[in-house]
Amino acid sequence: MKTISQVAQLTGVSVRTLQYYDEIDLLKPAAVTDAGYRMYDEAALERLQQILFFRELDFRLKEIKEIMENPEYDKQEVFRKQKKMIRAKRNRLTRLLKLLDKLEKGEDCMSFDAFDLTEYFELMENFKQQNEEEVIRVWGSVENYERLINKVKADEQRVGELAVKYYGSTENYTRVIEEGLNKIPDIINDAWTQKTNALYRKLTGDLTRDARSEEVQAIVRELMEHTQGRVNKQGWKKLVESGFYTGHGIKEENDALYGAGASEFMEAAMKEYFSHISPEELADEAGGPEERKTEK
Repeated sequence: MKTISQVAQLTGVSVRTLQYYDEIDLLKPAAVTDAGYRMYDEAALERLQQILFFRELDFRLKEIKEIMENPEYDKQEVFRKQKKMIRAKRNRLTRLLKLLDKLEKGEDCMSFDAFDLTEYFELMENFKQQNEEEVIRVWGSVENYERLINKVKADEQRVGELAVKYYGSTENYTRVIEEGLNKIPDIINDAWTQKTNALYRKLTGDLTRDARSEEVQAIVRELMEHTQGRVNKQGWKKLVESGFYTGHGIKEENDALYGAGASEFMEAAMKEYFSHISPEELADEAGGPEERKTEK
């Protein structure tokens, strides 16, 4: 058994962080002494090791907790997946280091191989092969889905740059896309999605309107309020700034659903909305954990 201080010294994880993991039930000590000292056994250290692998891959604590508490959690399978993801991260960092070496030497190198989206394309292709019915229900046809992928391929450099800018890496961006794809079967017909689609139809009902008008902005506010539980304003703002509505193959899809020019209209309406939202308001919405008190 080791004390919390010994675990901190052994692993490099601060005492305060270990206390916080205990508070959120992510990593509980094996025992607590009568004097209130946390004690950790080999099983707790093994769990901490798993947590640190997830953290290295930029998983959020909430995600880690959900994964590790899943009744179907398979430790060996998780090891294999973590190994694959860490190898991909290593390869990406290796490419970045090589690029930086060339730049440091003064070479005129405008290569963007470091922003490679190969894993993204593999993910999208695998999803198509395994979920053809869902693909047709969401995108209208397999051809529409493939058209989306081809648009991203044609604009791979720009998409890669945006993925790194807004998600930290192409791997993080791919993981976000994967999470969204995995949720499709559960959300495709739920009331939330149906109302969201209804608001999009309401927003694009008359594309001759001024996107800055109060009528249009009222619909955008309604959309923001409705989606707040799943996508906060910061998430929406990043989506708009990334060119989501006029790139990534989404433009053609939206125009087919809502009319020619719909995607550009959506983007203009969203930009107008966020031009009146202060950074302070976005920061307040994001929030954050309070400082944790020092404990034994």
